Amino acid sequence: MPPTLMLPFPDRSLRPYALRASAGFAPPRAPLRSRVFFAAAHVVADPLADTTPVSPPALDWDTTLAYRRYLWSLGLGVAEAMDTAQRGMGLDWTTARELIERSVAEARAVGGMIACGAGTDHLPPRPDLSLDQVEAAYLEQIEAVERCGGRVILMASRALAACARSPDDYARVYGRLLSQVREPVILHWLGDMFDPALAGYWGSHDLDAAMETALAIIHEHAAKIDGIKISLLDAQREIQMRRRLPPGVRMYSGDDFNYPELILGDDQGYSDALLGIFDAIAPAASAALQALDADDPERFRAILEPTVPLSRHIFQPPTYFYKTGVVFLAYLNGHQRHFRMVGGQESARSVLHLARLFILADQSGVLCDPDRAVARMRLVLALAGIEE
Repeated sequence: MPPTLMLPFPDRSLRPYALRASAGFAPPRAPLRSRVFFAAAHVVADPLADTTPVSPPALDWDTTLAYRRYLWSLGLGVAEAMDTAQRGMGLDWTTARELIERSVAEARAVGGMIACGAGTDHLPPRPDLSLDQVEAAYLEQIEAVERCGGRVILMASRALAACARSPDDYARVYGRLLSQVREPVILHWLGDMFDPALAGYWGSHDLDAAMETALAIIHEHAAKIDGIKISLLDAQREIQMRRRLPPGVRMYSGDDFNYPELILGDDQGYSDALLGIFDAIAPAASAALQALDADDPERFRAILEPTVPLSRHIFQPPTYFYKTGVVFLAYLNGHQRHFRMVGGQESARSVLHLARLFILADQSGVLCDPDRAVARMRLVLALAGIEE
């Protein structure tokens, strides 16, 4: 018999919910090849550290790194120290740098693919900053990533968004940075739904104008750009930009609402992926890419499309609190012993939100062990005074 538990619903009722059997997605037997898949990985807080929401973060390093080894075992790449790791929402640059160094060493040991976020988050954003200061902050982080052998993801910068006066300022800063990186980088365009401080990035609140600026930079420096990740939750805009990229420059989908159709693509191309939701649904993402490798697009759809309602729920507004759902799933699936987060972010979503997430995770087949998931969900409900 499938396990059952009582869950709360928006009308304040408690109703029984019976779980389905686990989908049992199998890991790959050979390297995945049809697309490049990066999972933006979360961090695991140290639950016994004596911290407050404003303290420097304390991580459980063993569990954090074990989760990266798990992602690599599924054939996925790790996008390290990105917003999924609470970069800019609790994870400071000092800790992010150590995370990058440790993760790159782990990747080297197991042959895992990794790319690491370099930004300016140690430079407080102010309108009176100079572009030289922003460039210097970027270069400090780029050098740290390159020094340990990492590949750079050039993250969007709050500091640049605060002080840039025109698209030309973006062209100047990115031009200087790209002229100095050792290897091609992944650019990062994060919409303001993920970070309100990035509104007007590329020098315009008009997304069409912003795209023109980004494309001009990419075309001018294509030899130094592996691809661009865009997270605008706008499938048509991603497709439009994808079709205008120079040959050899990848589109890495960051669209956590529409990823199956974007990854599958059309007769004019497809998107690779760098997604926070792939942390939460890693076995399904791996199985879907295995289906593409087997030239089975119908199975690809059958695996990934049921995960979309879950992803849309996790990434619902305020979108930047999606990390709570990602960590909650890691807890339900036994990848960490607790549901605690850096800066107390486990409280950023309601119990009703988590209960709905639990149902959608079960319906999409990403609860690895239903009995364990039920036992852990009961603990979370008990903290809210909900006991069977």
